[in-house]
Amino acid sequence: MSPKRSRILGLVRPDVWDIEPYSAVEPPERLASRAGLTKEQIIKLDANENPYGCSPAVGRALSEFDEYHIYPDTICGDVQELLQGYIGAPADSIIVGNGSDEIIDLIMRLFLSPGEKVINCPPTFGYYASSAAFCAGKVVRVPRLSDHGLDVEGIVKAIDDSTKIVVIASPNNPTGNCVKTGELTEILDTGLAVIVDEAYGEFSGKTVLPLTSEYDNLIVLRTFSKWAGLAGLRFGYGVFPTALVEQAMKLKPPYNVNLAAQVAVRASLADLDDLMDKVRLIRVERDRLYGELQRIDFLVPYPSEANFILCKLLRGDLQHVKHELESQGVFLRYYSDPLLSNCLRISVGTPEQNDYVLEKLRSMGSTLPANS
Repeated sequence: MSPKRSRILGLVRPDVWDIEPYSAVEPPERLASRAGLTKEQIIKLDANENPYGCSPAVGRALSEFDEYHIYPDTICGDVQELLQGYIGAPADSIIVGNGSDEIIDLIMRLFLSPGEKVINCPPTFGYYASSAAFCAGKVVRVPRLSDHGLDVEGIVKAIDDSTKIVVIASPNNPTGNCVKTGELTEILDTGLAVIVDEAYGEFSGKTVLPLTSEYDNLIVLRTFSKWAGLAGLRFGYGVFPTALVEQAMKLKPPYNVNLAAQVAVRASLADLDDLMDKVRLIRVERDRLYGELQRIDFLVPYPSEANFILCKLLRGDLQHVKHELESQGVFLRYYSDPLLSNCLRISVGTPEQNDYVLEKLRSMGSTLPANS
């Protein structure tokens, strides 16, 4: 390493060296290349993306829009009004982001000073811990119970004077279960800032948004990445306590949501019937896929209210399963976390995609060793 490069590295914040980066999925082109296949030959069910894509109205709206040379509205005022009509929350309580990841980062920056604590409930979405670490916060892990429910008693016991935030995904990724109202209210009663991430809320049909009128320490996150098929355009939002919005807006980057994303959201909300039909199709396929996975003797699928199903491998080696499926063009999500030992997650695809995955899994059963 040259002296010049060594000097610049020495200026990096010391705690950054110990941060574990979030493990993002790879794009389809790279997955296909790795398997020696074309992009059209693979089935990518590793990122909980909508297999039906976005509304056809989105493409038309993007091609017809002619003001991309103008800076976007930094608060997305017209989109806020549309979101108010969609979810029922006041427009002035909604803060928009370049994906809900940006809103997670904003909240962490808003509350955390170095060394202050965030209670996380693994197994869950890995970005919560990453974002807290970016702010030099300390992550306190309170693992979920054996049924993947929250350990509310453990959460309350973990709270001390330096605890600021509790973050909860509902439905939880990757376990697929929703938070129970009684559990959530007990956590809210602690007075900490509580984030409930409803990235998969449209697939569950459940929301904690009504509690925002009762609790001024509840922040609810939503996204258009999953249900609306806009993962590639990045649009998320948070419903904040109104009193907190002014302070949070000080930290939000200006013009953070680009005009293409705003145009796509407006077109999506104008075509809700089509999008919700796709959500219903995914729910039906989720339940069918779950039933078929129960028939495969080396897997235990967990019930899910999202657009994915977590499965535990009862016999065989997870890396062997991964290699065999990927060689046949099937890409799922696999975990190294000890809390998810021998687990894989299958995003719900189209009926044809799901049938292909089921066929490959069934045929694999005879090649896996029996339990010793």
